[in-house]
Amino acid sequence: MNIFDTKKELSGFVLAGFILMGLLPLSNTIVPEDSIFHVAGYQLSLWGKYITYAVLAMSLNLLWGYTGLLCLCQSLFFALGGYAFGMYLMLQVGVDPVYNTALPDFMDFLGYSELPGYWKPFKNPVFTMLAVMAVPGLVAFVFGFLAFQSRIKGVYFSILTQALTYAVCLLFFQNKFTLLWVDFTFGGNNGFTDFKKILGANINDASTTRWLFIGSTAFMLIVYALISIMLKTKFGKVQQAIRDSENRVRFSGYSTTTYKLFIFVLSGVIAGIAGAFYVPQVGIINPGEMTAAKSLDVVVWVALGGRGTKFGPILGAIVVSMLKSYATRAFPDSWLIILGAIFILVVLFMPNGLVGLPKQLAPWINRIRGKERRANTRKTVTAP
Repeated sequence: MNIFDTKKELSGFVLAGFILMGLLPLSNTIVPEDSIFHVAGYQLSLWGKYITYAVLAMSLNLLWGYTGLLCLCQSLFFALGGYAFGMYLMLQVGVDPVYNTALPDFMDFLGYSELPGYWKPFKNPVFTMLAVMAVPGLVAFVFGFLAFQSRIKGVYFSILTQALTYAVCLLFFQNKFTLLWVDFTFGGNNGFTDFKKILGANINDASTTRWLFIGSTAFMLIVYALISIMLKTKFGKVQQAIRDSENRVRFSGYSTTTYKLFIFVLSGVIAGIAGAFYVPQVGIINPGEMTAAKSLDVVVWVALGGRGTKFGPILGAIVVSMLKSYATRAFPDSWLIILGAIFILVVLFMPNGLVGLPKQLAPWINRIRGKERRANTRKTVTAP
């Protein structure tokens, strides 16, 4: 089965892999620092962050673009995966020079004398990697099961996902909170930062930066291929049919609840893994990453790039993230206005996003070319 629609898409996929996983890391390794072709370590980390955002946008597009579920809690899944991996990183910091203990510094500040039991398994990297997928997946499964069994959809589903994000965010902003008779602490407002090691390597080494970037890129390409394969299968066809007319699919004998629940959990797991790649490259994770506003940002990325397209979310996430990096320096008080203007522009004039712009402009371009050809023909006929 050919997973790509055209040879051009296959060529683009291979070229992107070559540039991102080969050319850029090599430019950081073997090209001299004084060369204009040298890619600095901080640039790799910055593009690594953009790529994790691109994967986050792809996870939302899997729900919104192909299944018709506008979810406003993707940032929650992203942050939960980041927190799970951040717990492992915090336990690799070592002895705190101020408190002279191996506990994370915020636990020393809160008066903990020993590591809480739910933190201890995160010393194991294998358990951590499983938790990165299991924690957001479990939250998505429980919430999705209750929502879809109740046949909640449309704007009501969006509001409920936003409420879930807000509720969990309020919990994580607290230094300590109790849930099911267990006291939890995840660093409060400051979250986790000041990481030292990852899988035994210094997290600040240039080689670590390169491998984290390569890993993020590889995961993005894997997700792209996974989505491409899914769209070619019967499952993907039913998934898109649910988006177009869920009632017809249900009357045809398919369990739309099962399909939506599977996609919802899968998108949560993908977002969680993206969050795990995000944390070591950015160096921090805090509740600010799971706010409702962050999920709305992801909606803008998908809408700008092109909802229901494979490449659109990647393009939208990278373009908006690059624009934000510039605008927050040049116009720090106007970024939210710029972001809102972008969303309004897309809704009113670019319904298919950036990837659909060439097709949208094609009639105008053909009309202009037609007028030019007719004008040239008249000149030729009237010439002596």
